[in-house]
Amino acid sequence: MGDASGAKMHEDRDWADVMNVVRGQAVQEIGWDEDCDSRISEALEDAIGEPLSTEEDNDIVDVVLLWWRKGDGDLVDGLVDATRNLGEDGRIWLLTPAAGTAGTVETGEIAESAQLAGLVQTSANRIGDWQGACLVGLSLIHISEPTRPLYI
Repeated sequence: MGDASGAKMHEDRDWADVMNVVRGQAVQEIGWDEDCDSRISEALEDAIGEPLSTEEDNDIVDVVLLWWRKGDGDLVDGLVDATRNLGEDGRIWLLTPAAGTAGTVETGEIAESAQLAGLVQTSANRIGDWQGACLVGLSLIHISEPTRPLYI
């Protein structure tokens, strides 16, 4: 476990387990660059038993691994693009540089961009040197009706 000084956290974590990625799922990786942590991608490949799909692939996937940095453009557009191959019950793992590092995306920008793209954040995890936000379509969120008082 690291500390606030920026030390690496959770070096020995099973990233596929943290991201709930299992064998048989299809995963597409978008936005990979030299600054990305290849151990995360490799952990997902090991979990699903095959290489990750690339940005050029058009197959429907269960999970999109979207690497994003502050200078990558409009996050709403990036999220909408990431949904193109996403299956009905799929989710996007948005990975942004951790707070205090170059390319950090503010949590408020992530929340607003997700909402504008028709998504909602269901969890957040530190994943290596990256901050992960799990995003799903609004249709996957089930809001139960509040219980009404019973009058006798």
